[in-house]
Amino acid sequence: MPMLAESVDAVIGVDTHTDTHTACLLDHAGRKIATITIEASPGGCSDLIAWAVQQAPGPRLIWAVEGRRSHGAGLLRTLLAAGQQVIEAGRPQRVGRRPGKSDPSDALLAARTALAAGHHAQPRSDGDREALRILLVAREHANATRTAAINVFKALLTAPDQLREPLRRQSTPRQTAACALLRVHPRHTRTERVLRQTLRSLAQRIRLLDKEIRANERQLHDLVDAIMPALLAEPGVGPVSAAHLVIAWSHPGRCRSEAAFAALAGVSPLQASSGRITRHRLNRFGDRQLNRALHTIVNWRMIHGHEPTQHYLTRRRAQQKSDAEIRRCLKRYTARHMFRLMETAGRT
Repeated sequence: MPMLAESVDAVIGVDTHTDTHTACLLDHAGRKIATITIEASPGGCSDLIAWAVQQAPGPRLIWAVEGRRSHGAGLLRTLLAAGQQVIEAGRPQRVGRRPGKSDPSDALLAARTALAAGHHAQPRSDGDREALRILLVAREHANATRTAAINVFKALLTAPDQLREPLRRQSTPRQTAACALLRVHPRHTRTERVLRQTLRSLAQRIRLLDKEIRANERQLHDLVDAIMPALLAEPGVGPVSAAHLVIAWSHPGRCRSEAAFAALAGVSPLQASSGRITRHRLNRFGDRQLNRALHTIVNWRMIHGHEPTQHYLTRRRAQQKSDAEIRRCLKRYTARHMFRLMETAGRT
């Protein structure tokens, strides 16, 4: 892969925020040319492109944009619509960070980090992939809210025996169904009235969140089935895991190889050898949501008798490998298979 300095005339690093964007323009040798701060609006983004074209020492420009799916989403769409080349601004190494912080220095660091990097990731695609991301964000929020509500609900169920005893040893859905119908009578003490009102409110909220999560999963299934139906045909791949796979993969060619996709997922083993000892250690980097999706798929296959997985388990256990080590290997193989599957389906 050629160095970025050999293929462009200038690099523009952009530090994005809610109200403003700050850009720093460097030439191919890393020399600072100019810095500008513009308003985070369609007009400001158009002015930024015009400024970069006017100030750049040549026509070949590349943009390293931070916050591409948050504060920089509008700028990213404007740049792509204008035919500009955009790469992901990676997180700088800690040793490269200097004391102090400002928007111009962050933009400068983004540009220099992109210029020094050996590999450059493409921004993830918009459209259906972005719709999947929005659904997953909403699902994570609903799950977190539901868990918090259940924790409070369970804590309050420790109060009076006459209310607690009928609900003892019942499942959470049965408890919430019963508490959602609780009535408050004037004959109840003030404490019991408050308790019944609170339990009823929490139970109704939990049941509403359950419906929201189920509806969200149906939407995820329909959208994945429209984008990448081959994933749902794979054993152990549900709509949530499939959505995480599609979001990370994004589009054909974003990851240069299956090894790069495995590194993105944090399932590529890292060398930890020294002297006569040759070993690898667990990779704790990469996209942890993607890693969790692969973990869920592999666990399902290990538990539910997926035939190739069971054969692999038997063979590796005979070699005195632990289940944790076997699971890490299976996650690596699963990442390879899923990448090839998505690349093939995405190009057809």
